[in-house]
Amino acid sequence: MSDVVISVRGEHEARIPPELATARISVRAEGPERGPLVEKITSLTKPVRNDLEARDANDTIIEWSSQRVSMWSDRPWSGDGQRLAPVHYASVDFSVVFSDFAALSWWATGVIEREGVELRTIDWRLTPQMHAATEKVVASAAVRHAVDRATAYAEAVGLTTVRPVEIADVGLLTRNVDADPAQGDRRLMATSFDGAPMADGQGLSLQPVDIVVSATVEARFSAS
Repeated sequence: MSDVVISVRGEHEARIPPELATARISVRAEGPERGPLVEKITSLTKPVRNDLEARDANDTIIEWSSQRVSMWSDRPWSGDGQRLAPVHYASVDFSVVFSDFAALSWWATGVIEREGVELRTIDWRLTPQMHAATEKVVASAAVRHAVDRATAYAEAVGLTTVRPVEIADVGLLTRNVDADPAQGDRRLMATSFDGAPMADGQGLSLQPVDIVVSATVEARFSAS
């Protein structure tokens, strides 16, 4: 009896508590004249910048950065279809990385109370070292899953020896017209946060969602 070719897909995932959080805020202002608007956005961003510089000096944040002032104008329409005088807008974006999530909650509570400040997003993630280590473990487990599946298929038809022929990331095994080229073998899934009040009612409770690191491999085996 000639060898039987078995093609399978192996999958595995791990859920890891996030280690870092990147908060993104915008400071915005608007007005009828550009000159006074520049002064206003400068005055609004100064306390935010000073606070972050102090936190950075005290090592209570990992790092932070800010963009230059962005300015644009628009002429709104009135209710009767007339163009009104131009309105000028200005904004400055900040990005802040925390490893202490309690400190993040208290900072977020205070910063959104400032005039013109909007908390846009909080992205939870692993450190590059932890992500790489987890990815390696998950990928190995996905390969073992593929081996187990191929072995089960072989045993189901009375075969006892299974030999690997090809192991590849999704879509890289000998061309498969059904493969989705947009799908990679590893995916760091998006996470979200819960902005519900803390139990003491004094701040925001930012609840991180576990980071899901997953791996999928395709494999082809020869069984006899």
